[in-house]
Amino acid sequence: MSADRLIIFDTTLRDGEQAPGFSMRVDEKLRMARQLAALGVDLIEAGFPIASEADAQSVRTIATHVHGPVIAALARCNRADIERAAWALEPAERRRIHVFIATSDLHLERKLRMSRAHCLKIAMEAVRFARTFTDDVQFSAEDATRSDPDFLWHVVEAVIQSGAKTINLPDTVGYSTPDEIQSFFSNLIRRVPSSDQVVWSAHCHDDLGLAVANTLAALTGGARQVECTVNGIGERAGNASLEEVVMATRIRHDRLPFTSGINTSEIFAASQLLTTLTGEAVQANKAIVGRNAFAHEAGIHQDGMLKDRRTYEIMRPEDVGVTRTTLVLGKHSGRHAVQKRCEELGIALERHELDGVYRAVIALADREKVVSDDDLIKIAAAARTAPEAPASVFPPVTDFAVTPAEKGYGHGV
Repeated sequence: MSADRLIIFDTTLRDGEQAPGFSMRVDEKLRMARQLAALGVDLIEAGFPIASEADAQSVRTIATHVHGPVIAALARCNRADIERAAWALEPAERRRIHVFIATSDLHLERKLRMSRAHCLKIAMEAVRFARTFTDDVQFSAEDATRSDPDFLWHVVEAVIQSGAKTINLPDTVGYSTPDEIQSFFSNLIRRVPSSDQVVWSAHCHDDLGLAVANTLAALTGGARQVECTVNGIGERAGNASLEEVVMATRIRHDRLPFTSGINTSEIFAASQLLTTLTGEAVQANKAIVGRNAFAHEAGIHQDGMLKDRRTYEIMRPEDVGVTRTTLVLGKHSGRHAVQKRCEELGIALERHELDGVYRAVIALADREKVVSDDDLIKIAAAARTAPEAPASVFPPVTDFAVTPAEKGYGHGV
């Protein structure tokens, strides 16, 4: 694998599914796993088998029926967890056991009631035990970004010597900033003697809204595996969004020279399936997959889009599986957008008819916020049957911005 090739580790079905409101049944997790395989993720973290019988069965079902990606399962650093994970992963063509333990003093002292020495010991033992079931073992240092770097590098070197092939350094509580996490990865990689023997992984949470930014910064710091979820779902404020990370590296390849095996045309399908299975809608302004990601209402934007879509879109909607750009008819819309939508609906209007339709659309939008196609058809029908209005009633309309805000360029930035 080339140095700039990213490994996409999808944890939608584990970390994502743990979030309140996002739980899925076994059959639903299987459907989602199949879509993730179609999307082209490298690994599917299918669950935390020790957590429940249903989770164990979900992992085993996915391991049996989903082909292509490596199937991973999470386990704490103890024998029971690892044995359960190994059983669940047994049918998989390729499997990974992902073991973890906290390394920050806060977690060790307040949560685990454990010394650093004991933490180091059981981390090494867990990796060795997991290696008896598979050669592909990943180790995660929970709360890594708040851990003492001197202790952390000793743990990491020890688990590498014990057989770990991937080292994950999670920003478990979304505490880091991009500059901080970049230096965190680069410094640790430089300090660990066996750093060149493993893949380094970033797992960032969104508590400060920085999960994607931190993930991209970790890549510049030396990480090559990205742990992420569809729609950015996950504990608390969620995880780094798969679609945002992937499209950032694709659109800004000049600054982020990384590639992945993701079939981006399947992104929207994955997003929509997840919302169907969980019943949790994506926020309208969510990047890449939100309802408004490729929607334009402001007249200046609509006019630019009709002339050259690159004026206000940095990617094509079809690149991520969205059917088309949407010119939303609302109170900020321009005349060109109204005319274009009428043409798409097969409605041909004379100049005076279009003037009347435009004003009726703006008036309705002031009351209803958005004008539907049905509304537009009714408005156009009424305009056709109405007598031609004198110029004093319908003065000429300019070809682009006509609302007061647009005259002042209020919607141009």
